[in-house]
Amino acid sequence: MLAVARTAVRPAMATGPSLSNGIQTRNMATLKEIQGRLKSVSNISKITKSMKMIASTKVNRAQRSMETARAYGGATNELFQSAKTKPSDDSKTLFITASSDRGLCGGIHSSVSKFTRRQLVGGKEASPVVILGDKAKSQLSRSNRDNIKLSFNQIGKDIPTFSEACAIVDGIRTSGLEFDNAEIVYNKFVSVISYEATTTPVFSEETFKNSPNFAAYEISDDVLDNLQEFSFANNIYWALVEGHAAEMAAKRAAMENATKNAEEMIGKLTRIYNRGRQAVITNELIDIITGASAL
Repeated sequence: MLAVARTAVRPAMATGPSLSNGIQTRNMATLKEIQGRLKSVSNISKITKSMKMIASTKVNRAQRSMETARAYGGATNELFQSAKTKPSDDSKTLFITASSDRGLCGGIHSSVSKFTRRQLVGGKEASPVVILGDKAKSQLSRSNRDNIKLSFNQIGKDIPTFSEACAIVDGIRTSGLEFDNAEIVYNKFVSVISYEATTTPVFSEETFKNSPNFAAYEISDDVLDNLQEFSFANNIYWALVEGHAAEMAAKRAAMENATKNAEEMIGKLTRIYNRGRQAVITNELIDIITGASAL
């Protein structure tokens, strides 16, 4: 009877260490995975922190350029307001959506795309659209592909210049697009943490000539053509620069949020790793104490 009991106990004792080794192996594999993920999240945190610092520097530069562009754009709009220039009910409207080619800045490009979609209703479904930047182009192509007549890219790498705005105006004028008034859709810089999609108007020569107070300016026809081209480029430059400032501020906020999320993930993974490591150490101590007690 005693021999039978010893024979039954030996297999049970033999399976004990292998089961413990299996648990320890799984724990070590899990700890290694957590350690690898912790390292990758730490690298992401370093990248987002660096991008936040770069965006902070660009915000200050963009704001200085934005203040200058606002002064010229405001003067152009005051000219139209003084002349009481308004489009007629059956006027041809051209929409110009200003965005950029870059991402990692939240939903700033989606805001101008959604605003443009809302404007293309109420009898303006067939209005042509000119897009500045690949981000808004890819978004509007899904819903308003037929409206897109012209697009420009390579915008937003640095602070936009007036020369770029003049090149855009030349491209629109040579494309043959006819319009009575144009609505430039852009992101207005409100503060470093907020922006809003809005529009600024541009009028054709004929529309401006038909203004109620146009005669007070005594502008000749050859000067009127240059004035219309200058005001067109001026407002596009204003929209691009203000949109760039809003984009840099949004990118800074996005990188700041990403850095905070990465730091929270690092803290969570560190706690999980420490608990798992403590469990492995505890299991090893139990095995040592059990072996010592058996001896």
